[in-house]
Amino acid sequence: MQKIKPFLWFNDEAEEAVQLYVSVFRNAKAGTVLRWGEGGPGKPGSVLTASFTIGDMEFIAMNGGPHDPFNDSISLTVPCDSQAEIDELWSKLTADGGQEVQCGWLRDKFGVRWQVIPANIEELLRGKDAEGGKRAMQAMMQMKKMDIAALKRAGGSSNCDLG
Repeated sequence: MQKIKPFLWFNDEAEEAVQLYVSVFRNAKAGTVLRWGEGGPGKPGSVLTASFTIGDMEFIAMNGGPHDPFNDSISLTVPCDSQAEIDELWSKLTADGGQEVQCGWLRDKFGVRWQVIPANIEELLRGKDAEGGKRAMQAMMQMKKMDIAALKRAGGSSNCDLG
């Protein structure tokens, strides 16, 4: 059993968010939905929480109201095995009002922060040597969506597995 489960507080879009995430990630599925009953502060029958999994990780989405919007202090990191995977996830997560940020960070249309990065980002940022690492870091700081080939070129490294 997963000991820690990320709990995401949405205004009133938990069910819509779950549908998006399940459609974005190939290894995702929706779980159980708990609806408000009589006597609670929510409208009876409306979604209180909805669970979903991505890979082996379970998440819980809650409709908690507008009191605590998402911010940059927490993000979900997605290590990608190829540029094609980065491109696909980036496109889907920024669609319909999502925002590109910087260095592989984005906000989806609900405000959830994501880092869509190469799985070998540490190797890419080390570069061939100290000077290559510096150039790779400088290149990354100019990017929004990560570009594996550009990071390799900047770092002088052709031996990074992904690309």
